[in-house]
Amino acid sequence: MTTIDPRALRDAFGSFMTGVTVVTTLDPKGAPVGFTANSFSSVSLDPPLLLVCPGKFLSSHDVFAKCSHFAVNILSEGQQEVSNTFASYKGDRFAKVDHSRGLGDLPLIQGALAQFCCETHTAVPAGDHTVLIGRVQEFSHAKGNGLGYVGGAYFSLGLEREIDTTEPTICGALVRSNGHVLLEVHNGRHQPFQIAGVEPGGQRNRLAQGLSDRGVPARVDQVYSSFSDAGSAMHYTFFLATCDETPAVEGTKWVPIDALPKLNYTTQAIHDMMTRFAVEAQEGNFSLYLGDAKQGDIHSLNEGAR
Repeated sequence: MTTIDPRALRDAFGSFMTGVTVVTTLDPKGAPVGFTANSFSSVSLDPPLLLVCPGKFLSSHDVFAKCSHFAVNILSEGQQEVSNTFASYKGDRFAKVDHSRGLGDLPLIQGALAQFCCETHTAVPAGDHTVLIGRVQEFSHAKGNGLGYVGGAYFSLGLEREIDTTEPTICGALVRSNGHVLLEVHNGRHQPFQIAGVEPGGQRNRLAQGLSDRGVPARVDQVYSSFSDAGSAMHYTFFLATCDETPAVEGTKWVPIDALPKLNYTTQAIHDMMTRFAVEAQEGNFSLYLGDAKQGDIHSLNEGAR
């Protein structure tokens, strides 16, 4: 165990995979307010209770702490921009997002996987947050996959399940630390850290363990690229990963992100992936590639700020 360092504790809390919600209510003048939260939980079926935890740093905190009613919208995959808007946009958030009005005129986010209109049951101050418990008065639920969040990044189970797992698989990790990426070097050519022959369900854990065995204490996050290579008859799945250190590891080197497109790689597909990664890392806007070594589809999976 470690001493309680707030940043380290935040990272530890962030290792728990959650969904993403937008919580909304009306201020005393009737104007809609809302914020993004992954601190959401069901509490009870009888009576029907749920909770969210607005932070005291929110400009709208006092509105939520004193509101009589509020709504919780569970976001569906593909609603990363909705999450980002309610997490950080300073202007009129509702002008940028399609929404309707529900029970008591509460704002409801269009396209959400589930929506709950609640009467405030109790609000309990708890450190730097308030635990806001609501009694569900009305709800709706649609079929589909929810938007996921872990380690500061979004993920989508629906998109990850599209990955072809019928071929022999190599999984790898693009490990970032302090503006650098860890690369293996083989005869002057580069590639991310890789492990062969890992079953799909255990790839994250095997990668994390493999990196740890090499002296790299990395956290493995979302899938970044998954493609088949007809030339090698292999399927490659690469994950994003982060590390707080840049340890020296035999047979590897830490390369500045802006230098990645200039390197020689073991395959053209990996060169293309690393070039895309360099661009997206500068923009802070990562995506998921699904296809083969030459062409495929790119799905936006933005990193969110909490």
